[in-house]
Amino acid sequence: MYFWSHCFRHGLLICSILLLSARAAEKSGPPVKELSTADAIVLGLVEGVTEFLPISSTGHLIIANELLGLESTRQLTDAAGKPLWHKAPSQDHPDGVPLTLKLAADTYTVVIQIGAIAAVLALYWRQYLSMMLGLIGRSSSGFRLLRNVLLAFFPVAIIGLLLHDLVAKYFFSPITVIGALIGGAWLMLWAEKWRRANSGTGFSKGEAADLTTRKSLGIGFAQCLALCPGMSRSMVTIVAGYLAGLNPAKSAEFSFLVGLPTLAGAAFLKSLKSGPAMIQVFGWSNVLLGVLVAAISALIAVKFLVHFISRHGLAVFAYYRVALAVALLALYLL
Repeated sequence: MYFWSHCFRHGLLICSILLLSARAAEKSGPPVKELSTADAIVLGLVEGVTEFLPISSTGHLIIANELLGLESTRQLTDAAGKPLWHKAPSQDHPDGVPLTLKLAADTYTVVIQIGAIAAVLALYWRQYLSMMLGLIGRSSSGFRLLRNVLLAFFPVAIIGLLLHDLVAKYFFSPITVIGALIGGAWLMLWAEKWRRANSGTGFSKGEAADLTTRKSLGIGFAQCLALCPGMSRSMVTIVAGYLAGLNPAKSAEFSFLVGLPTLAGAAFLKSLKSGPAMIQVFGWSNVLLGVLVAAISALIAVKFLVHFISRHGLAVFAYYRVALAVALLALYLL
């Protein structure tokens, strides 16, 4: 009961935050195109299930948006037929930024990561409490874990900010996702073979708090590969954890801890940049629903991954990625 009440409290916090965002868009009137309940549930499930599994949440969400018909780049209009703008034309930006269904959907798929964040907080609150105690000098292991999480976070945060516009412009496409799925599968199979060959050299004893600064930074730079949609942040973090000496379960758990500031930062920046535009297009009720569905499904996915990867490793997920890539290629060619 405590577990679910903890999740419920996070859900209330999530709802409060998004309600404040909704108020910022109230002056825009009713939604231009209400997001359907079914679409919200589908996208919430896709986000929650795939965010922490090593199969690429971004890649799956790009595909889901296309299948749900949310990729239109045609400029939306109001009830009177007047064009709507995300950023109106100005002297500095004469062409402006039109308000489109794709812009709202792309924002939505990032904002619902808040649900995945709530899931990690609910499951790993003790580790985060330990890190906070370490910050005030009351837990040496908590301080080391906090140091390692931050060292693994900063490289991808800095490089991600520098390359964000470039990645968004050139890499968000089905072909990119297909290539990254296959490349990631090869990397996983290689890492699994390497781990099994070195299984007698201390993997069962490795703890994330005991990683050196060099290894933590290495995991951080490895995360930068996940800027390519379809690669999977969880996957590259787990593989890098293997190479740093962590066993599968500890690698997965460290990827969850490192993922929280990454996901929170992305959701915050995206909400700040185009959250009101998303609310203007979709309204807010099904945005909250998507976040809730993502939180519940992420809770289940995280527990499943730790249990499964401890016994079977990454190989099954690699084969899934290859099968998905082949299916997507066939769909794309047809």
